[in-house]
Amino acid sequence: MQNAAFLLCAVTALFSVSCSRTKPEISYGFIQLVQYEAETRPLERFSFFIIAEDEDGLENLEELYLYNDREQLRWLIKSDDWITIINDGVTWIGTRSIALLNNESLPLGQYRAVLVNKGGEKSERYFSFDSQVRYPFPSLAISEDRYTVNSDWPNNRLVGYDGEGNYVSTVEIWELNGLVSELRFPSNVRTAALWAEDPDRFSSAFTNVVSVR
Repeated sequence: MQNAAFLLCAVTALFSVSCSRTKPEISYGFIQLVQYEAETRPLERFSFFIIAEDEDGLENLEELYLYNDREQLRWLIKSDDWITIINDGVTWIGTRSIALLNNESLPLGQYRAVLVNKGGEKSERYFSFDSQVRYPFPSLAISEDRYTVNSDWPNNRLVGYDGEGNYVSTVEIWELNGLVSELRFPSNVRTAALWAEDPDRFSSAFTNVVSVR
């Protein structure tokens, strides 16, 4: 009888460790407006990322929700679908695919993020979204090893891709025109797009890719 009681306690303790009821936490979150080049006017998409914490590890997280309660909007990002980015040792999870129908702009104001782990425990955090585009959509042209950028945005980078469209590297540019060969792109870069950013307004713009070589 004592052995049975001991076994039951051991199993219960093991279950408690592997199925923690500790709530996850959202340390920080943001929404960023991203414009993409299109034929008539730029397409607007929105990136949504958070810094998440869970005592059982990030693999214990299952669902991330984004709400605008005033406008009754809701987005669900499941763990199988969200993007994980590690920057300076900090792990971000989220998506670049928040959008409204008919390319409508996302309402400004208060949003609510809800994070749920596999045990069903959840936490939420409120934050404001006030991204605004202050500059005209930029452009990029490359011909005979020379690039020309037309941009009023504060930060400008060229994003390089290989022949199959896979991301290779990003190069910050300080001059709006110059030689591509001086940018020191890896040799497998075949196309590039301009990424212009206004960090103060959480907004950015992506041009279509153009041939580098």
